[in-house]
Amino acid sequence: MIVAAAVVVSAAAALLDAQPQTPAPGSDPLHRPLDQILDLNVRDGYVYYRALQSSRGSLDRYVASLNVPAATYDAWGNDAKIAFWINAYNAIVLQTVIGRYPIRGTSATFPSSSIRQIPGAFESKHRIAGRSVSLDEIDKKILPEFKEPRALLALGRGAIGSGRLRSEAYTAARLATQLDDIRAEFVNEEHMLKVDRSAGQISATPILSWHEAAFIAAYDQDQKGPFASRSPIERALMAFVLPHLLPLEREFAEQNQFKVVFLPFDWRLNDLTGGRGQ
Repeated sequence: MIVAAAVVVSAAAALLDAQPQTPAPGSDPLHRPLDQILDLNVRDGYVYYRALQSSRGSLDRYVASLNVPAATYDAWGNDAKIAFWINAYNAIVLQTVIGRYPIRGTSATFPSSSIRQIPGAFESKHRIAGRSVSLDEIDKKILPEFKEPRALLALGRGAIGSGRLRSEAYTAARLATQLDDIRAEFVNEEHMLKVDRSAGQISATPILSWHEAAFIAAYDQDQKGPFASRSPIERALMAFVLPHLLPLEREFAEQNQFKVVFLPFDWRLNDLTGGRGQ
């Protein structure tokens, strides 16, 4: 069934440029090609990399289109800029993976098919908005400048441990709703958050610890509240997730008797072609 689905996706991708597309509400002309690519090739955060590889022209053209003049970029509002950098990151990750797909690395540090097996995957430079930037720079320097940590959870990273790669592009018009969805979905994804009442433990993605300063600045606002004795990042975590926990999970959290641990990041490739978690 997976192979058949991939064939269908590949055939549909070949027609992507040949057929007129109806713009989705709130779509952005710049990001519309990515919107179509993601809609066709992404399911529940997993990617049909083989199908995308076989019809990569539209993705390559989209990435090339992101090198807009600096003056054009500077004229945008913050929401447009945030959406732009999230889309740029996710598109470059897709391009990086299909450039070496199927990945068969030999490093014992990461899974054999992980994007981390590709030399320079996160350090190589790309021309974006008149600048030469790497994926690491988008993640660690550019996006944090906007002081919107939810955007850091929108980065696909080509891995199961990432925030869920959406089947749509981010746009300025829909960014607020899309980021709200990321926060609401966070508590339902086990690689993002695990509430284990029997073990007295709450486990969270290491993305929060990687970007500790950003999450603390945005969510550690109640230093005299019920979690006052906890570390700033633990208070930020509680403020981030508490409104969306299930009733029993919320009751457990409010008892404040739990231990917080950060999960190891799952670098397995989010590949749907050969089955999930290859």
